[in-house]
Amino acid sequence: MKGYKMSMRTYSMAYGRSEKSFSYEEDDIVKIIKTQPMAGLSDPQSAIGEALEHPIAAPALKELARPGQKVAIICNDPTRLANTHEMMPAIVDTLNRGGIPDRDIRVIFALGTHRTMSEAEIEKTIGTDYARRLTCLMSVSTQTEDFRYIGTTSRKTPVWIRKALCEADLIIMTGSVVHHYFSGYGGGRKAILPGCAAMETIRMNHSHMLEEGAALGVTEGNPCYEDQMEGVALFAKNHTLFLINSVLNAAHETVAVFAGDYRKAHRAACRLVDTIYGAEIEVEADLVIASCGGYPKDINVYQMQKTMDNAVCAVRKGGAVILLAECAEGSGSAKLEETFKRLKTAEAIRKELAENFQIGANKAYAITHPLAKAPFILVTNLNRELAESMHFTAAVDTVEEAIALAKKRLGEHPKTVLMPEGSLTVPRIRR
Repeated sequence: MKGYKMSMRTYSMAYGRSEKSFSYEEDDIVKIIKTQPMAGLSDPQSAIGEALEHPIAAPALKELARPGQKVAIICNDPTRLANTHEMMPAIVDTLNRGGIPDRDIRVIFALGTHRTMSEAEIEKTIGTDYARRLTCLMSVSTQTEDFRYIGTTSRKTPVWIRKALCEADLIIMTGSVVHHYFSGYGGGRKAILPGCAAMETIRMNHSHMLEEGAALGVTEGNPCYEDQMEGVALFAKNHTLFLINSVLNAAHETVAVFAGDYRKAHRAACRLVDTIYGAEIEVEADLVIASCGGYPKDINVYQMQKTMDNAVCAVRKGGAVILLAECAEGSGSAKLEETFKRLKTAEAIRKELAENFQIGANKAYAITHPLAKAPFILVTNLNRELAESMHFTAAVDTVEEAIALAKKRLGEHPKTVLMPEGSLTVPRIRR
């Protein structure tokens, strides 16, 4: 453009376990959306100990621990960082001092519908010492013989929970809290449902994502969230539940710890998440350049999709989104791939889900939903034919290639928003 003076600047965004750098016209950038700056706790163990001693709306953990009890500690899998290794010393020490030996403590990894974990991943998640001292189990939703029927919710979800969890007296629910694209927020009750639930339970619960109210940052009137809470309440009738959830910053450092009642402590964590991760913008952009935030948020398409929902909040209809997502493990779901190969349109996917909801296929719907607003150009290692079958406009190796493609659609100087922490930040128009 004649008379337009370019001021180029280099930007870097996380990509897998490394990062990608690119140059961009600084004057074209209208906003860089980041989490509110919060330093990691200087002494996380001390904060965790304090939270266990003075929980929200619940007795201290040391008052709940009694000799002879069987205890289950629920932990996240590697796709949902919670810094569980920081929590384990205080939790296990409190239980041991309460007269509960290691042999009466089980760690159950809440996989939901995710893949199983390796021994190395287990050790990294909870620490080598505890991985070797304690019995560690995984909740694999497809192993139906491992689950016990608890009851049925008012929305007709049959609640099947991992037997090893049902056999425990005291349940300690660890995890982290972030926004979730259809059940409001992660953390809290999700450790049990869907985390330690059978596939049929998860399938029925997640089918409500097609309904009004199933949205990011929404709990009241959210059918998925309310169904999960009802299912966990059925389980809680015969068990003592104690929550300890972390909130992390973009550097994966713990900034706060919330412990106590699994409902009230979780709500308190959600309020902080809204403060840290919410971001106001004046107007939707022509172009959004976003990173999932690197590994494990971009480990596969299944995880990457959550960033799509955040990024599309910042782009105008008909604009474009460039998304940096390595996807080292491909799609993350054979059912997701099969659905896209068989059903060629977004409407066909939604129609089939409405008639016969299937886990994996629901992610196909979740991917096509933001694509209805703006095309997505991926910077990724994902197989190119697979990316095309998933309706992405392009899949390229470099950010420069992606920018060139976007400018062919939008012109040389699109109003641009950068989202280097795209899996965390949730843009909203300033009101």
